[in-house]
Amino acid sequence: MKYYLATLVVSLLLFVGCGGGKEQPKDGAAQPLTQAEETELFNKAKQLFGTLPDKMPGGENDNEDLVALGKKLYFETALSVNGAQSCNTCHDINEKAGVDNKKTSDGAVHGKVGRRNSPTVLNAGYQFVQFWDGRAKDLKEQAKGPILNPDEMAMPTEKEAEKRISKIPEYVDLFKKAFPNSKNPVTYDNIAEAIAAFERTLISKSRYDNYIAGNQAALTNEEKVGLKTFIDVGCITCHTGPLFGGNMYQKAGLVHPYENTQDLGRYEVTKVETDKFMFKVPMLRNAILTFPYFHDGAVATIEEAVKKMAYMNLGKDLKPEEISAIVKFLGALTDVNLEKKNIAKK
Repeated sequence: MKYYLATLVVSLLLFVGCGGGKEQPKDGAAQPLTQAEETELFNKAKQLFGTLPDKMPGGENDNEDLVALGKKLYFETALSVNGAQSCNTCHDINEKAGVDNKKTSDGAVHGKVGRRNSPTVLNAGYQFVQFWDGRAKDLKEQAKGPILNPDEMAMPTEKEAEKRISKIPEYVDLFKKAFPNSKNPVTYDNIAEAIAAFERTLISKSRYDNYIAGNQAALTNEEKVGLKTFIDVGCITCHTGPLFGGNMYQKAGLVHPYENTQDLGRYEVTKVETDKFMFKVPMLRNAILTFPYFHDGAVATIEEAVKKMAYMNLGKDLKPEEISAIVKFLGALTDVNLEKKNIAKK
């Protein structure tokens, strides 16, 4: 009898210690999803987010000459008043994820600073509008703004920009090739069109894209748990579609107000009362690399951004493990080449 009781106690301890016979994750790792959960998650993700199209809107009409001209113009400092700045200065595609990682960007003129955080140019053309307040309908319209903005590249007029470019011999031939039917191809409109064409090539694909294409091993278990958490806590209220955002406006502080009440957002464009504090919902692709966060760049870390947004717009105080899980998933939205580059640096 004593032997039987001792055996029973040991068996019960083993059962409890092993979670009822189910293998436990090590070092606090997320509990592995069952096959049924994996299938349900995959189907739900495909429905909510879809897949990123192979070309951006308008890209089907671009050609090599136009893109080549746009690329050169994207890096052209002559488009700033003092030759100190190009598009790439604030939207760095050489070393960064299409941003400068500054709270707000420095202007070409010393002492001038932009009002809002510079968002990434990667995948930007997929968005339904451009700029935080949606004042530009597409990339071409957006490209015209910073060059003339006194706080950014600060060129005095469109004519001055045209004059600057016309004085560079190489551009004369490049514009003729890109716009063969134009009598005077070096125009401000064509400058913007060429830059937009190049930006339409800046398509960023991630391991998540491999996952949604059918390779479920492309994401780790922790990242899948993070995706599930992202959906379950309600991040999908605003962050849907293949960009995980970029397709709607939303109020910054829907449930609890955001501290910055100086920037009125979309209201500054429309003067409609209900547009106060409304901003374009940012894309979450490459979010890990595009710090600092929010329209004013006031939030330094991705963890703080997740926590704060959940509180402000969902009215939820997320648990540390929920925040950690979501951040894990957001890492899977990083461009595969940038991810490799960052791993190599470590």
